[in-house]
Amino acid sequence: MKKIQESAENYLETILILQHRKGFVRSIDIAAELEFSKPSVSVAMKHLRERGCITVDGNGCIQLTGQGLAIAEKVYERHLLFTRWLTSLGVDPEQAAEDACRMEHVVSEETFRAIQRHVDGQAGTPQELF
Repeated sequence: MKKIQESAENYLETILILQHRKGFVRSIDIAAELEFSKPSVSVAMKHLRERGCITVDGNGCIQLTGQGLAIAEKVYERHLLFTRWLTSLGVDPEQAAEDACRMEHVVSEETFRAIQRHVDGQAGTPQELF
């Protein structure tokens, strides 16, 4: 899996979340969710399409490709774990989610898996993505 920019990871994660929430995703949905302008989202979607992370059908519905889905699930898995971990340490849930959003992009795979083993060992079983 190629390394992509943090902003691209955030877009892919948002598409994944919106697909599960709504069943379909359009640029306007992403713009509303992230509070970004529609033109900014359109440029980002063009780049993601060029990288092979998404497809867009004739109705403007955005779908993750296999590559895009793999990236989105990886980022979202990290987000959920870091949010849960920080909340269990007493961090306010809103602040924990905000901090998790930054942490999910910078921690190595090795460090993430070590934290995951630690958190899951304390909580019992791993958390499902949805």
